[in-house]
Amino acid sequence: MFGDEIESIGVVRAVAYVRVSTGRQAESDLSIPDQINQISSYCANKGWLLVCVYSDATTGTDDNRQEFQRMIERAKDRDRPYDVILIHSYSRIFRDHFSLEMYIRSLSKHDVRLVSITQEFGDDPAHVMMRQMISLFDEYQSKETGKHVLRSMKENARQGFYNGAPLPLGYSAVEVERRGARIKKHIVLNEAEAEIVRLIFRLYRQGQAGLGPMGIKRIVSFLNDQGYLTRKGAHFGIGSVSQLLRNRIYTGEYIFNRRQSKTKQLKPKSEQITIVVPAIISVDEFEEVQRKLHINSPKITPPRTVTSTILLGGLAFCASCGGAMTLRTGTSRNGKVHRYYNCSMHQRAGTDICAGRSVRMDTLDDLVTSHLRDRLLNEERIAQILALVAENRGNKAAESNGRVATLQNEKKQIEMKLARVYRMVEEGDIALDEILKERIVSLRGQNEQTALALELARGQVALQPIITKDAISEFATVMRTNIAEGEMSFRKAYFRSVVHRIEVADEEIRIVGINAGLEKAVAGGNLPCPPVRVFERKWRTRQDSNL
Repeated sequence: MFGDEIESIGVVRAVAYVRVSTGRQAESDLSIPDQINQISSYCANKGWLLVCVYSDATTGTDDNRQEFQRMIERAKDRDRPYDVILIHSYSRIFRDHFSLEMYIRSLSKHDVRLVSITQEFGDDPAHVMMRQMISLFDEYQSKETGKHVLRSMKENARQGFYNGAPLPLGYSAVEVERRGARIKKHIVLNEAEAEIVRLIFRLYRQGQAGLGPMGIKRIVSFLNDQGYLTRKGAHFGIGSVSQLLRNRIYTGEYIFNRRQSKTKQLKPKSEQITIVVPAIISVDEFEEVQRKLHINSPKITPPRTVTSTILLGGLAFCASCGGAMTLRTGTSRNGKVHRYYNCSMHQRAGTDICAGRSVRMDTLDDLVTSHLRDRLLNEERIAQILALVAENRGNKAAESNGRVATLQNEKKQIEMKLARVYRMVEEGDIALDEILKERIVSLRGQNEQTALALELARGQVALQPIITKDAISEFATVMRTNIAEGEMSFRKAYFRSVVHRIEVADEEIRIVGINAGLEKAVAGGNLPCPPVRVFERKWRTRQDSNL
């Protein structure tokens, strides 16, 4: 019986709203069935008709609950589907005094009452006051409980245990001990996922196959084209990769209680707990990526700076504020045009951010060029750098060998699990139901991702290129000539292959190099092709330029 038919015989139409605090309680607790039984009995005693039950498994401190919102929206419909919302106690609908009163008043405008079967109150002022006092006590109790729970979780974190927040790509939680009914977990490496994390950082810092560092969009395209997937089996996106590159957990520090759960504001350092976890990326590599992310931000370095025709465009930065040094021109009284590298942050934000720094373009170009020609491009210095690169490669190869062995063992274990499942199905020991099919699909996905990670790890065990003294001598001779007198495109390509950034201060100029780029240039006999920027829309638009 619904609608006008119910109203005509005077039957009160009621819906029940039941709630538990977590999904785990919804699965194992008896609270939901008990609440429904008590509400059903209450309706039977009152002669009311229970037309629907709405159930949620989430906190009662806010209204971000799917079933709760469905119920409220339905209560406000024009056909007036029910007259009363029944709850076990007011804490089941809200543990926040203000929110409870707001919804009670909102429902009353649509002639819908909110009734607690264990805390019945009327509408007179005394009863309203009692209801408000109870809601205030519920709110106080909720906050006290939250305070004690957080204190226990902080102590758990201080002991190095995992509290259950979502872990980023590259890490998993494993059980290490039991204390009564409580399971204690540690955060450990997931080697298959960790290889993907290392790949993403490497692509952003160095690029792939001599094509230069990649931007975030290009990394996303590369990962999806190569078949890499997130933990949930989805494709990578710009947001997820950007967040991954900024996550400090990869240096070996997992911070618990870092932000407010509702406002997302940072908490004081004294309240944050640091848990030491296995590092995936070194601190130096991580800090280099953070500097590059800051510099590549359009707010700091606009695209026109990176793609400019000036020699040090996109490489020169102010040592004081980190802002890009951009082109500024000035005309003297005799009409001669002078060109300067000028701090863009000072131009944009004024002296409060940076006092400003301006250097004549020809002066800075000559200083940097002569330094590279005289100090870097001599045979002895090149040989020293290549020896250092070879040593670092050997150390990384040893680490990669260890990861290869771990991944090979993981892949073997997954394949053994699949083989056991297949054998049991073939011999009729188990039936191939939907649950088993999902398990097989999951194991296959894990096997594919582990195979990709294994291929990545093997790729890091690269052979050292053979570079002779004659090759070094020939390279140094050609470069010393062309770096100063060659075409602008050649000079810019060389600078970008071996120079990471140039920091301009009042008394000195610091040049940060890329040793691996120098090795590639020497071993290849020529410069790697500089990467094409995605915002150069007319780059090689005609077919003849690609032949």
